[in-house]
Amino acid sequence: MEAIILSSEQFDKLVSQIEILNERVEKINRKDPLEDRWLDIQDVCELLHISKRTLQSYRDKGILPFSQIGAKIYYKASDIQKHLDKHYNPAF
Repeated sequence: MEAIILSSEQFDKLVSQIEILNERVEKINRKDPLEDRWLDIQDVCELLHISKRTLQSYRDKGILPFSQIGAKIYYKASDIQKHLDKHYNPAF
């Protein structure tokens, strides 16, 4: 086995980088529901290349879940992704 010698500065930098990586891993592991990105009607229409009327139809038919606060309607980005994944057709 080979011994590696680090200066105290190098050791401190290494420890700091390990702590940063550990924080990132912990953040990934504890998914906070409010971290999911919320999209408004315009965002979803642009993302899916559909009209506002088509999006209204998706709401009416229960195709896409949504939240409504007053007159404002929001969609979870993860729900849009699930919808796209559900209709994914892989190439042969």
